[in-house]
Amino acid sequence: MNLGNRDQAHMMEARPSDGVHLVTGTAGFIGYHLADRYLRERRKVIGLDCVNDYYDPKLKEDRLRQLAKYDGFVNHRVRLEDQRALDQVFDSIRPRVVVHLAAQAGVRYSLENPRAYIDSNIVGFINVLEACRRHNIDHLVYASSSSVYGANTKLPFSVGDTVDHPISLYAATKKSNELMAHTYSHLYRIPTTGLRFFTVYGPWGRPDMAMFIFTKAILAGQPIKVFNNGNMLRDFTYVDDIVEGVVRVTDRPAQPNPLWSSDAPDPASSNAPYKLQNIGNNHPIELMHLIALLEARLGRKAEKIMMPIQEGDVPATYANVDPLIADTGFKPSTSIEDGVAKFVDWYRAYYGN
Repeated sequence: MNLGNRDQAHMMEARPSDGVHLVTGTAGFIGYHLADRYLRERRKVIGLDCVNDYYDPKLKEDRLRQLAKYDGFVNHRVRLEDQRALDQVFDSIRPRVVVHLAAQAGVRYSLENPRAYIDSNIVGFINVLEACRRHNIDHLVYASSSSVYGANTKLPFSVGDTVDHPISLYAATKKSNELMAHTYSHLYRIPTTGLRFFTVYGPWGRPDMAMFIFTKAILAGQPIKVFNNGNMLRDFTYVDDIVEGVVRVTDRPAQPNPLWSSDAPDPASSNAPYKLQNIGNNHPIELMHLIALLEARLGRKAEKIMMPIQEGDVPATYANVDPLIADTGFKPSTSIEDGVAKFVDWYRAYYGN
């Protein structure tokens, strides 16, 4: 089997439900790509995104316009904190599968506006859990983050590691989501799977991420800030690999682990239908190498301002994806060279420069 690509066996597998897939965060980066993938496969997809102004709403609106080209796609503009409105969406569409990707993102922004993370990531998540409970859904898949590994320094990061020392509020909210999901899996037997994404990039990406920031600055002839004096390693993961992992996990509802023991509990599974997975490229890249690749593709040199590491940042991320391979037969494989080229080509086409 070629672990880097979709295989025909996966495409022919029975899905957990032929009903509606509700994807939250469809105006967001990963949510847009996932919805597009599902719609191309002719799955029934309904979106939910309030289109906030955390970053350029035009980019979000343009993503939604791309999705609107598919017959039957509808996006509900609802805030996760609005329990009544969220319940109305669930009542009207009665989803069988929920892929919850909407959240207040960003490590650094959590230092400036912590309440936005409590509202969206904690209050919003409990509202999603309650709606899933009421509708007895087949599977809830939700976005966690590599940020939950926090102060851990043992590499690669494994879902079997304890993650009790977050170093940003964003990370703490994502860890909280994992705990909340386990509670609902235990109490109500709702299958839940949390996905820890590692530094996602690619076309239609987020303007607050390093690759986007660097590309914009280099093209504008402006300096870039290089944190931790460039001594950063990131497990950059191309968005198509993320989506492939999400699809495969979603099509396999979490099951109780028959080997789970309360005497030596595995953090990534349970005697409830609960699972955690890393989705990362399993190949960390030096920040300075990323910058060199961007310079080569853009045909311009970057003016670099070396900076200390920022509060909430970690010096290295690196995903152990052995459980993902064992469970789904898939390993992310897009090289940073190919991914950067695709991102830069999209960026220049989208912004006309």
